[in-house]
Amino acid sequence: MRITLMAAAVYNIVWGAWVILFPNAIFQWVGINPPLYPQLWQCIGMIVAVYGIGYAIAAQSPLRHWPIVLVGWMGKTLGAFGFLWAAAGGQLPWSFGATIVTNDLIWIVPFALILRAAFVEWRSEDGRRVYEQATHVLLETVQTNSGETLAAMSYQAPVLTAFLRHAGCPFCREAAADLAREKPMFDAIGVRLALVHMGEERAGEQFFESYGLADTPRVSDPERTLYRALGLRRGGLRNLFGIRVLRRAISAASRGHWPGALQGDSFQMPGLFLIRNGEIVRTFKYETAADRPDYAEFVCGINA
Repeated sequence: MRITLMAAAVYNIVWGAWVILFPNAIFQWVGINPPLYPQLWQCIGMIVAVYGIGYAIAAQSPLRHWPIVLVGWMGKTLGAFGFLWAAAGGQLPWSFGATIVTNDLIWIVPFALILRAAFVEWRSEDGRRVYEQATHVLLETVQTNSGETLAAMSYQAPVLTAFLRHAGCPFCREAAADLAREKPMFDAIGVRLALVHMGEERAGEQFFESYGLADTPRVSDPERTLYRALGLRRGGLRNLFGIRVLRRAISAASRGHWPGALQGDSFQMPGLFLIRNGEIVRTFKYETAADRPDYAEFVCGINA
């Protein structure tokens, strides 16, 4: 997958640069009149070259960057159908299809296979066969930055464990601010707060310090092992880019929670788990990235 995407990146950048520098060359080769406005053809070359940069980024982690592959696959598929329509109608000569072969056709199947692999990987993350084992690892083995395990903490007091989205997400930043605001209430009712994030420990320390949560126990999970173990899946288009999500993103930005640098998987969904005496007693799994849970209600009555 990485080789395919890097090959596509190199091809797109070279082809786009060639069209920008020599906009009339391909028309001379196939024997048709060049366009009256070569700048439009050069603009297409620029777009193709920019796609190449996107493919180079996607090549670093093909399954994670599947939306880039999806956009490329759609462009190539629709481009091929568009040429067939124009050629069948006599608007383009069939000889022009030589560039369609290298620009579009040879990439359609490989890109489709990458998308299939991403879908299979996404589906497999919801498997329940490792749930109990992974939960045990989480509670009894994985330590926070303070050296405590979540299980040990939960025998002293109920633990609200917040699994956050990547630190550049405005909803993650909003959640951090909300948790910081609610922390005195947690302390008052005897509930401890723990955080799980996808950044490296040093980055996490800086991020949470900016929200007044520097002393809150936290777990760095850049490989998302704990997220998957607790059944927190990666989001789809509806979960991450729906109308409600976009409206909430604008609302969060209006309160100062702007997007930042990506630190983790941008598709990972967040969640809340309340742990007591070594067992998970309450769970909240987000339907969309824009969900904003009522933390007071979530922990209400836990010590009753």
